[in-house]
Amino acid sequence: MAATIKTSVRNLVEFVLRRGDLQPVSIGSSRAVEGIKVHQYIQKSGGDDYLPEVMLSYVYQSGEAALEIKGRADGLILKADCPCIDEIKTTSLDLNLIDEFFNELHWAQAQCYAFMYARQEGLELMEVQLTYVQLDTGQVKQFARRSSLAELEEFFRSLAEDYLNWARQRHAWIALRNESIKALEFPFPSYREGQRELAVAVYQTIKHSQKLFAQAPTGIGKTLGTLFPALKALAEGQTLQIFYLTAKTITRTVAEKTLADLQDEGLEIKPLTLTAKSKVCFLPEVSCLPEDCPYARGYYDRVRGAIEDIFKEKAWSRPVIEEFARRHYLCPFEFSLEMANWADVVIGDYNYVFDPRVYLRRFFLEGGDYTFLVDEAHNLVDRARDMFSAELGKEAWLELKRLTKEDDLTLSKSLAKVNSALVQEKKIHNEISVNGESVDKALPAKLLQALKAFIKAAESFLKTNEQSFPWQDRLLDQYFLALNFVRTGESYNERYVTYKQLTKEDFRIKLFCLDPSERLKEALDRGRAAVLFSATLSPMDYFMQVLGGEKTSYKLKLVSPFPPENLCLLINDGISTKYKYRETTYDQVAEAISAALRYKTGNYLVYFPSYQYLQEVFLRFKEHNQDIECLCQSTGMGEEEKEEFLLKFSHNPRQTLAGFVLMGGIFGEGINLIGDRLCGVIVVGVGLPQICQEREIIRSYYEKSSHQGFEFAYMYPGMNKVLQAVGRVIRTEKDRGIALLIDERFSKVSYKKLFPEEWKKIHYCRTVDGILTALKDFKPSHHHL
Repeated sequence: MAATIKTSVRNLVEFVLRRGDLQPVSIGSSRAVEGIKVHQYIQKSGGDDYLPEVMLSYVYQSGEAALEIKGRADGLILKADCPCIDEIKTTSLDLNLIDEFFNELHWAQAQCYAFMYARQEGLELMEVQLTYVQLDTGQVKQFARRSSLAELEEFFRSLAEDYLNWARQRHAWIALRNESIKALEFPFPSYREGQRELAVAVYQTIKHSQKLFAQAPTGIGKTLGTLFPALKALAEGQTLQIFYLTAKTITRTVAEKTLADLQDEGLEIKPLTLTAKSKVCFLPEVSCLPEDCPYARGYYDRVRGAIEDIFKEKAWSRPVIEEFARRHYLCPFEFSLEMANWADVVIGDYNYVFDPRVYLRRFFLEGGDYTFLVDEAHNLVDRARDMFSAELGKEAWLELKRLTKEDDLTLSKSLAKVNSALVQEKKIHNEISVNGESVDKALPAKLLQALKAFIKAAESFLKTNEQSFPWQDRLLDQYFLALNFVRTGESYNERYVTYKQLTKEDFRIKLFCLDPSERLKEALDRGRAAVLFSATLSPMDYFMQVLGGEKTSYKLKLVSPFPPENLCLLINDGISTKYKYRETTYDQVAEAISAALRYKTGNYLVYFPSYQYLQEVFLRFKEHNQDIECLCQSTGMGEEEKEEFLLKFSHNPRQTLAGFVLMGGIFGEGINLIGDRLCGVIVVGVGLPQICQEREIIRSYYEKSSHQGFEFAYMYPGMNKVLQAVGRVIRTEKDRGIALLIDERFSKVSYKKLFPEEWKKIHYCRTVDGILTALKDFKPSHHHL
């Protein structure tokens, strides 16, 4: 039986014909919503003879292989003498800059549709029309060509044959991959407790095109428990691709290792790891413009050879991507995005699926049968708010206006208008602000207008300018900020506010997304299925609500596989760590920590709600505990400093070590200190985010929408940090350790409701003696000694 390979007209044309430079600005891509409106206007104004959005498909047979090509033509004009395919392109460029030969890919797409329609209807002659529409003026420029069926067929055949050479390799690979997945057995003699349940739920979620919210505590084996069933679904054709999404590098590494281990068991798979542009860029000091960057210049002339070259590698990790990008002289970041087209599993940050600034448009503009595995999903709430918000500061615009004044008058004028609009916003703000902050429900319309004019001027400059200026990098930065602000404005609704802030240095204006659920749901719906999982996804209803879940979404709550008696949980509810009482509690907290550390010689982490509180207690603790080695997290710690800090937590320590760190910070989660590398944690406070205007706006929003303002803005995010911190102690079934929680609120019913099921036995100790007594009865683990 002939193998059928499927692709779209766009993919076919781009893969075979794309040539030339990599541009940081692509024409018409900047204003998607406006572009759609323009398409609809042109389609409607075509009259009765104009058929919009015509779906076409064609199966091209070549030997044993069949290539099924599908696409949607923007328009079909039913002219009496010769039907015409209309390809509409919106642009922010001046139409004088566009001629008939502006973009051969546009012609190629239209010619493919013309061939498919002619074949379908048995026609010998077709017309092809390109319609360019200027977004700001609404001006239209059209070019038309007529071609015989024979000419169109010859053109289409050459594209299809060229594509098939590559597609056959890809198809053979998929057959090999699927066979290996079907033969793959679970790599351990048995599933861990809860792991099989998780795996079955993931498989069913993909099969039924659903969303699953899963709380899966440490020790269940979440990575394998989600990837293994997703791979099985991939081999059965239930999904086209798997996206494993994380918030941190460490979880990406775990996913890479899991797949590498399965490859050692016989799995044939092509995993790709996406790394942030700033980390992989070969020339960080150079702009991304092709005239400045040799890796962007002629990029499309070389990329296809690189794709075919790298395909033989087992995994496309960051070092492999960088090696082949250097070999073929390609931008490593863009090359990794290119390889995402051909990867079976894509491992990367949340933003590649969710962030409108960087999400993979080549996949998610039209959506598809993708599976999203969202690891540590509790982190997605605040990350999503950031992704869907947009912010501008006034000073950068004023500075750029000054810099461009001598070199480009048009650009400088457009920057002056943005600056004036910001001055106007500042004036309005000053009239109503409290403590330098103000909130408005309306969009800043004049500012958006000025930004659109600037975007147009910047795009025109970037497309036509041949001279290099020292301020070009700044121009690109402001261009992308403006683009994001305008795009965010297009999605602005009752879930947003306009938040303004005046500081000593700057005036800032932010389109602030309070409730990301709607936009997360849109993003998740671009795939077939989504699994959002974490060790701390409670209360489940809260996370389902804010992360775009629906009433029909599946939910799964698994209990910890570790014996609950391995954790000695103490609560000191005799101290209030509320902000107003903190100054009076420094000595009490230091004494309680000292008592907890008498449990045994070992390594401990002490978590605090703020850096100031941490330092005050740290100084007092150190003074009275000379025999204990103390470490203190410093502000702005990098990856290397973090690793150095953790290396001090050694096996079989001879002296007690206390690491003072911030709750919810870099040591709050994603660290794996197994066995006696960590024998206890002390958590000071209930983890509430610090009160600030933004949190108060979120609180007010949820108070109106669900009467749970305090819970949604403070309590639930806070307790999540507490649960994550306590989760550092027991990492394997052999670990034993202690956790001391210090705050009177931990004995309140509203907080107790949020305790996990495995916190069965809790020792409430109001005094130092109470802590020492409870610890006497708890035997330390000796298995590492």
